[in-house]
Amino acid sequence: MRAYSNWQWHLDEVFVKINGERHYLWRAVDQEGEVLESYVTKRRDRTATLKPLKKEMKRYGPPEIIVTDKLRSYGAAMKVIGNADLQETGRWENNRAEYSHLPFRRRERAMHRFRRMRSLQKFVSVHASVLNHFNQERSLSKRDLFKANRTAALSEWRGLCAV
Repeated sequence: MRAYSNWQWHLDEVFVKINGERHYLWRAVDQEGEVLESYVTKRRDRTATLKPLKKEMKRYGPPEIIVTDKLRSYGAAMKVIGNADLQETGRWENNRAEYSHLPFRRRERAMHRFRRMRSLQKFVSVHASVLNHFNQERSLSKRDLFKANRTAALSEWRGLCAV
């Protein structure tokens, strides 16, 4: 299932301050909690929404469902692409995307924020790939299987870092 991330996407944006200016981090998360795409912009309009959405659709193909919050730029971008009928909005439906921001926020506080937009973009892409590597969906598997998968991921990670 990890190879096919085109069932359900959760899209969300989060405010990030860089040198006192507000920027927006757009994130797409699939149904398993893996970060598909992260993109940093200065604006929160239709064109800013459209850019990461087109990138994701080019890379993964069209999803069956796109879950968003009620930001109007999502609807406008969906109309441009032509998949407005795939969009779902609801009060608690986008929690998967909201919870994906928590590890980023923890790491952001530890790093004492960011100084440049480019460094934020680099960090977010690397952080997402590392997070996806160790994402095991703990609640969906038995304890012994979870521990075996975690050990395999850690040994693979150590092998990558040793090179």
